[in-house]
Amino acid sequence: MDNALAQGISKGMADFDSDILIVGGGLNGPTLALALAQAGLRSTVIDAHSVDRRADPAFDGRSYALALASQRMLAALSLWDGLEERAQPMLRIKVSDGRPGEGAAPWWMQFDHAEIEEGPMGFMVEDRYLRRALLAAMEECAEIAHLSETTVIDQQVDADAVTVTLADGTSRRGRLLVGCDGRASGTARRAGIGRTGWGYDQTALVCAVSHELPHEGTAHQFFMPGGPLAILPLPGNRSSIVWSERTAQAERFAALDDAAFLEALRPRFGDFLGEIALVGARFTYPLSLTLANAMVADRLALVGDAAHGVHPIAGQGLNLGFRDVGALAEVLADAARRGEDIAARDVLDRYARWRRFDTATLAVATDAVNRLFSNDNPLLRLGRDLGMGLVNALPGARRTFIREAAGLTGDVPRLLQGRPV
Repeated sequence: MDNALAQGISKGMADFDSDILIVGGGLNGPTLALALAQAGLRSTVIDAHSVDRRADPAFDGRSYALALASQRMLAALSLWDGLEERAQPMLRIKVSDGRPGEGAAPWWMQFDHAEIEEGPMGFMVEDRYLRRALLAAMEECAEIAHLSETTVIDQQVDADAVTVTLADGTSRRGRLLVGCDGRASGTARRAGIGRTGWGYDQTALVCAVSHELPHEGTAHQFFMPGGPLAILPLPGNRSSIVWSERTAQAERFAALDDAAFLEALRPRFGDFLGEIALVGARFTYPLSLTLANAMVADRLALVGDAAHGVHPIAGQGLNLGFRDVGALAEVLADAARRGEDIAARDVLDRYARWRRFDTATLAVATDAVNRLFSNDNPLLRLGRDLGMGLVNALPGARRTFIREAAGLTGDVPRLLQGRPV
């Protein structure tokens, strides 16, 4: 750490429990704390759940599609070495349109990682491995205090600091408060930040399956009238399923026992991977678009779903949050090096300006694609199928899509380039 940064951090530290108070112990909160620790900034992560729950070694069916840029950030934070052998590279993406039981339409798109120089477009990683890696890294990091099984019930901001009151009546004081506490963010609500958005009358059915035949690292996105079905490769002959349906229909499927659920899934999944069987638990998530009306307020910033929740149609939710993490960590580290107050409004506005366009653009794009494909209008079906066939025939268009999906375009934070913050 350089002298200017060390002096900026140590100045007045006796007045604070930490530089940054992070509300939310899921994935974005711990990742942000580890990123900030690279710059010598101290964080307190406040988590409503227990460490045992977060570190449960059993596979529960949840997995994440990490873009290449997100993988680079995990490598820059010294997390990837412990995850790599459990990760499945995504080598190809196939996008098709059709109806349950009828298979795919004759026009489709396929994207191959060989069309770019950087490597796989991304990696699939199970929730249990990523969470345990984050917990272990926080435990070993002297700059991070981890408070589990507690919640924030109040927050107060003054000219120099922010103070949060915990459920047990104790308080913590820091320079900056960061909300990583999801779409129903209490941090945002207590700051008076409203939200804009709407529901899709769709629910995602999430699970994992084993199958007879190898997936060969190919991810499938099959658009059906009720919503898209994503089949995402996991290590071995297993795949993660994110199946979106109209909510009334999804509720009926969710209520079925495992055998009946598989019978409903099979005509949509198809037989290209042979026989399938459920692995782990099943989950349901109502789908909506929700954007916080502001990403920052006085001594406060929002990250991940607390700032923006988008349709999972492109599998970019966690990657969007990780880009927030990289941008906020970079803005705060650079401000500390210059001797600025890291929670000054002009500093936080740099983060908001950096991230707002990206998040709004992805929100609009996922909303438009979902509306275009989640219907059975014959004219729209013909237009979108011809469009997919055209894109598939244009190498330049395919390459642009691949680089976008890998997180390699735009103003990429240093961490997501694989560089220190």
